[in-house]
Amino acid sequence: MASQRREDWQTLGGIDLPNIVGPETSGNPPYTRGIHETMYRSRLWTMRQYAGFGSAKETNERFKLLLERGQKGLSVAFDLPTQLGLDADDKLSEGEVGKVGVSISCLDDMRELLSGIPLDEVSTSMTINAPAMILLAMYVVIAEEQGISEDKIRGTIQNDILKEYIARGTYVFPPEPSMRLITDTFDYCANNIPSWNTISISGYHIREAGSTAVQEVAFTISNALEYIDAAISRGLDIDDFAPRISFFFNCHNDFFEEVSKFRAARKLWHDLIKVRYSPNNPKSSMLRFHTQVAGVSLTAQQPLNNISRVTIQALAAVCGGTQSLHTNSYDEALGLPTENSATVALRTQQIIAEESGAANVADPLGGSHLVEFLTDEIYRKSKEKIETIEKMGGAMKAIESGFQQKEIHEAAWKHQSDVENDDRLIVGVNHGVLDEEKMPPLLKPDPALGEKQRIKLQELRKARDEINVQKCLGEIKSCAAGDGNMFPLVIDALKANCTLGEIMGAMKEIFGTWMAPSGF
Repeated sequence: MASQRREDWQTLGGIDLPNIVGPETSGNPPYTRGIHETMYRSRLWTMRQYAGFGSAKETNERFKLLLERGQKGLSVAFDLPTQLGLDADDKLSEGEVGKVGVSISCLDDMRELLSGIPLDEVSTSMTINAPAMILLAMYVVIAEEQGISEDKIRGTIQNDILKEYIARGTYVFPPEPSMRLITDTFDYCANNIPSWNTISISGYHIREAGSTAVQEVAFTISNALEYIDAAISRGLDIDDFAPRISFFFNCHNDFFEEVSKFRAARKLWHDLIKVRYSPNNPKSSMLRFHTQVAGVSLTAQQPLNNISRVTIQALAAVCGGTQSLHTNSYDEALGLPTENSATVALRTQQIIAEESGAANVADPLGGSHLVEFLTDEIYRKSKEKIETIEKMGGAMKAIESGFQQKEIHEAAWKHQSDVENDDRLIVGVNHGVLDEEKMPPLLKPDPALGEKQRIKLQELRKARDEINVQKCLGEIKSCAAGDGNMFPLVIDALKANCTLGEIMGAMKEIFGTWMAPSGF
C-alpha cells in the first residue's frame, strides 16, 4: 500500500511528522509505545476478517472475495461441532453443523476450505482450542500437498484451553492432558514450523463474557504464565517457544481505556517475563497481539449504528499498536456477516490506515495525561490481580476454585445492572430508542448441510483402508497413555483419512472429559 512506501510523513495540511512525538522511542523495552521502532510506517497491521460459515466451499469463496478486496490474512471461524472435536454426523452435532462457522470433519473438508489459496503467501489464523493440534496438522498436510514445506507456512492457532475453562466452554479434556497437547504443539512447531504462532492467549472471550479491561489483562497474562511454566516443566527453554507466543485481545467501547490497556499489557508482559525467566532472546518478552472489536457491544437494535462502534474500537486498537485486526460487521448481532457488511468492515480498516493519520506516527496518544494515567492504573491493578492468582497457586488452581469465573460473573452483572438502571447508556437500547426498523438482509447457512456432510463422511469411511485407520488410532491411544509427542501421529492419522471426531475419540478413551466449575 502507498503508506508503506512513503518517505515523507505529513498531516493532511502539510505539517511534517516525526515517527515519535516525545522523548521515548518505540521498539525498545518495555515496549509501552509499541514493539517496532517505526510501527505502521514500515508495515501496516495485518487486516483480517474472521470468516467461516456453512460448507468449506462457501467459506473458501468468502476467503477469496476478502483477499481480492485487500485482506492480508485469513481468520477461520469453525462451527461448534468442530470446536468440540465432533464430526458433522455425530448425534451431538445435529442442528449445529455450519451454523456459527465452517464445518470441518476430515482432511477433505480442509482441502476444500483452502483450495486455490497459496499457503506460503497467506498468513492464516484459526480460532480453535481443544482440537487445535488436529486442525493445525490438517493445515500442514494440505500445505504439503501444495508442495509447501512446514517451515514455509505462517499463521496462528488459538490453542488456549485455560480461557475455555474460564469463559467460553469449548473444552473437552481435563486440564492436565489439555496442557500436554498444548506443550506437544509448542515442541513440534519449535522444531518443524518455526514461523507458526503456537498459541494465541485470548483475553477476547474473557472480555466478551463480561470482564473489565483490568480483568482481561490480568487473567490473560496469568494464563500465559501457566503455559510457560508447563512448557518449561516439559524441558523446553523459554527462548524455544516464547517468541512464537501471541495474544488476542478485545477492543471495547471506552476508547482511551482500550488504548491504555494495550500499552499497559505490553509493559506488564515484558516486566514479568524479564524478572521470572531471564530470556536471552528479546522477542521472548515482546507482547504481540491480534485484536478483534467487541462483538458483545454490537446491538440488534439500529444495527447500522454498529459501524460507528466498530470504527471507534478499531481506531483504539490501531492507536494501541495492534499487530493484526478484525473488524466486526454491523449485522453480527443478527446473524452471519453478508458479503456487503463484511466489505464495509474491511473498508473501515483501510480508511483508518490510509485516511485517518493514526498510522503515520508510532503511539500517537503517548504523552496524553489521560492515556498515561490509565496506562499506569491498568498496569498496577492488573499486576495486583496476577499476584493474587499466583498466591492461589497459579491460573489453573484459581480456575479449579472458580475464582476467575466468579469475578467475571460479578463484573458482567454490574454492567447489566447499570444498563437496566440507565446508569450506562447504550444508543438504541436505553437511549435514542426508535421503533424497530426494517432489518438488513441476513445470511443464512444451508439447512441441509448437516445431511450433506453426513453422506460425505459415510462415503469417506467406505472408501478408506479401515485396517490402517484402526492402526493409526491405536497408536494415538498408546501415545496418549505414554509421554511421547502426539503431533506426528495425528498427521499420520489424517493422511489415513481418520476424521476429527475419531482422533478426538481416541484421545478421550485415555484422557477422559471434564466439567469446569462455574464460579457460582
